Amino acid sequence: MQKKILGLVVLQWFIFIIGNAAPLVKEDPAPAGSLKGVVTDDATGQPLPEATISFPDLKTDVTADNDGAYFIRSMPNGRYTVSVSFIGYRSFVGTVVINGATVQDFRLKVSVVENDAVVVTGVSASTQLKHTPTHISVLSQKELQQSSGTGLLDAVAKVPGVAIITTGPAIAKPSIRGLGYNRVVTLNDGVRQEGQQWGDEHGIEIDEYSAQKIEILRGPASLMYGSDATGGVLNIQTNIPVPENTIKANLSGSLNNNNRMQGGYANVAGNINGFNWNAYGSVKTAGDYTNKYDGSVLNSRFNEKNVGGYLGLNRQWGYTHLVFSNFDQHVGLVEGERDEDGRLVLDGYAAGDQQLEGRRPLIPSQRIQHFKVALDNNFTFDNGSRITALVGFQRNQRQEFGDVDNPNVPEAYFDLKTINYSAAYHWPVMNGWKTSLGFNGMRQQNQNRAEEALIPDYQLFDIGAYGYTTKTINKTTLSGGLRFDHRTVNSKLTLEDGEEKFQPFSKKLSSFSGSIGLAQDLSEQVTLKANVGKGFRAPNMAELAANGVHEGTFRYEIGDRNLKSEDAYAFDLGLDVNTQHVSLNISPYFNLINNYIYYQKLLTGSGTDSMMSDVTAYQFTQQDARLFGLEATLDIHPHPLDWLHFENAFSWTKGSFTKAVDGSDNLPLIAPLRLLTELRAEFPTQLKAFRNFYAKVEMDNVAAQEHFFSGYNTETATPGYTLFNAGLGSDLYWGGQKRATVVLAVNNIGDVAYQQHLSRLKYAPENPVTGRTGVFNMGRNFTARLILPFTWKIK
Repeated sequence: MQKKILGLVVLQWFIFIIGNAAPLVKEDPAPAGSLKGVVTDDATGQPLPEATISFPDLKTDVTADNDGAYFIRSMPNGRYTVSVSFIGYRSFVGTVVINGATVQDFRLKVSVVENDAVVVTGVSASTQLKHTPTHISVLSQKELQQSSGTGLLDAVAKVPGVAIITTGPAIAKPSIRGLGYNRVVTLNDGVRQEGQQWGDEHGIEIDEYSAQKIEILRGPASLMYGSDATGGVLNIQTNIPVPENTIKANLSGSLNNNNRMQGGYANVAGNINGFNWNAYGSVKTAGDYTNKYDGSVLNSRFNEKNVGGYLGLNRQWGYTHLVFSNFDQHVGLVEGERDEDGRLVLDGYAAGDQQLEGRRPLIPSQRIQHFKVALDNNFTFDNGSRITALVGFQRNQRQEFGDVDNPNVPEAYFDLKTINYSAAYHWPVMNGWKTSLGFNGMRQQNQNRAEEALIPDYQLFDIGAYGYTTKTINKTTLSGGLRFDHRTVNSKLTLEDGEEKFQPFSKKLSSFSGSIGLAQDLSEQVTLKANVGKGFRAPNMAELAANGVHEGTFRYEIGDRNLKSEDAYAFDLGLDVNTQHVSLNISPYFNLINNYIYYQKLLTGSGTDSMMSDVTAYQFTQQDARLFGLEATLDIHPHPLDWLHFENAFSWTKGSFTKAVDGSDNLPLIAPLRLLTELRAEFPTQLKAFRNFYAKVEMDNVAAQEHFFSGYNTETATPGYTLFNAGLGSDLYWGGQKRATVVLAVNNIGDVAYQQHLSRLKYAPENPVTGRTGVFNMGRNFTARLILPFTWKIK
């Protein structure tokens, strides 16, 4: 049935595109709306060639010509958020009213720091970041390209309040304000990523090269996304249309010396009279990483590849985009077993085996394939109202291999199919009111296709309806809304080795959520924010019905079908200060979670540990918890040394149970206090051939985590550490055009041996020679990245 639905959606979309193809060869004779103007320097009046004018709600971009002039044809009438940007200038973010042939000029001011942006996460329509009451951070494509880690989330982890739970360099998942796993929703091009997020060693299935922009919302956001976003949202955008009548291509490659990682990426994107597309492909391969305590960390190698893109049509009535991707990753799993000399070993492999030095993952390993296709639509009417609608299909296949004698036969195989859907009606802006009503949800089916089954086969149906509105009164923006969700879960009879493993059951869960907040401009430089919100998270299938050994965690997990939904009540404050010399943000928060779900040891009648399949048994349970913390950033850029930036990012979270668990009231998986300090020199336009040149030195201070969850020996204390990093890069110009981007970086200059508190390898077995427990993180690592851009203008 799902294949038929998918085929029908693609066929209807293809017929629609063919039917609209004729207008692509000539302009509309009399467009109802158009926009033209000139972008200039506010002080001198000089034109700003190649300035970018963007309309996020319409997914329309255009670049100014050599005279600073721009023209957009076939614009729908209405009021829209616009962003105008140029290197070395502060972006203009505001609204433009389109009414027939419209003329709008923009004057930009020189600025050494960019403090504003347009965001689409957690709001019903694109909104100026300054006017959102919730805390959202934006990582641009330039910032992502300058990242020097081994994966996509390494750049995200530098945002205050955000950490990553890792199992080696290739497996990572976000944790926001102490909440991870199913408590953070990951979006990719508007589609909620569904791929067994409950698993400890299950990462997100998106490659770093395809990401063009990431928005990170911190705090409960269930109002827009339904269940699970009690920690926040990670919105990764990979397909952003290029300016009209332009074709762009990129070739890039990257190298890491520590684990011999090699990566490559290529894409071509175009927009010809509204018909637009993007096609990309990437590949990455790495050997085992090293550090000075463990040497070569056996089986930390991985390989991945990804292809994707979209086909779209942007016209006066709106747009329709068909998005697709196919991610394939093969990852080795580090067990941490050692021989009598302290060297890492794996069962079934002998010293001297040639494959121990290669890049192909050994046993145990996992292979993850994630296919996605989605149809994203926006229909605009003459009165300025809009209807947005999206339907998507995902298939996540996760195979886990653990038998050396049968390396191609998975011991566990989860096959998850998900249909996502959403629709919303957006009223035209009237008297400062911006209002939307909508619904979204998903239909999900999971099957076990191997002998072992940790969770049962199940079906899930989820639907929710919401209303959201904002009102601007002078210098105050009020935002708020309500939502109701209903979820039905049907667990099926599931066999293991021909015997009954899981009995069928049904469960229905419903919940209300809501939020209200404000953003108050106290002056042009100072903004105060406050928000109160309620979110919720329905228990996942592992928490409801798990029954088996969770490989790599050394736990036999048992679910509880009587678990209730988690309810999160959050209170956030924020202060933004942006002056000529200083940029400051301070964000304290408090989060009370009723029915927080965790696991505790299952005891026998005599009070001893219950053992099942030779490992300790744990059962999921719940009680109330609370989290509070503080995030802050400070950027000092003193005049006249505008090129110099002294940047600091601080984050601290404390989480606790209302009642101690086995003598400990600390929540698990809470990242320690962190201060990231960076001294950075930037020369956006001063150097003729080297634009956007930067050089930086970074000090990453991580405090010891002594407030850990010690109940049942679940966690241990983690010593603090300080890492020094450095990097430089530039866009290379000659002949007046950008020819290349070069990025060079070194992480952990001092080759410090350290363990992140949220690293699962920290709990690997003890080294019998040194007495050190676990495996340490990556040592010194050099990164080099080269990007070659190509642009063609079509007249």
